[in-house]
Amino acid sequence: MISLEPVTLELARAVLSYSAVDVPHAGDWPHEDSYDALRPFAEHGGGLGTFLVLEDGVVVGDCGWFGPPDEDGEVEIGYGLAPSARGRGVGTEAVRLLVAWVRAQGARSVRAEVLPGNETSLRLLARLGFEDIGERAGHRILVS
Repeated sequence: MISLEPVTLELARAVLSYSAVDVPHAGDWPHEDSYDALRPFAEHGGGLGTFLVLEDGVVVGDCGWFGPPDEDGEVEIGYGLAPSARGRGVGTEAVRLLVAWVRAQGARSVRAEVLPGNETSLRLLARLGFEDIGERAGHRILVS
């Protein structure tokens, strides 16, 4: 079963300090993208909207938004999985849960930016109904 659990400030700081992570987690999590994802949370004292991705109670990734809806009701999301969790539908379910959560927070539009060539992520977002609207600053822009 895939679920999202809010990241604690203590966990984010432990990850960034390369300390022992005191939660059940995949051997390949945290991964490089985890440090980027958790850094703002740890440095600014936390905040709503940063989650761990759990598969059967084990952390296999992280996801979240880049802040509450803007004046147009748009939210940007990001997500990443440990390599061992990829290719099994974990990411699709995690992003589906994240999109439902951001919509419950008032988002009318959800945006994701994907590096060209990341076909796996592009397919994941397409499965969830995101539309590719073009490129900006070297990223594919998809919205739902």
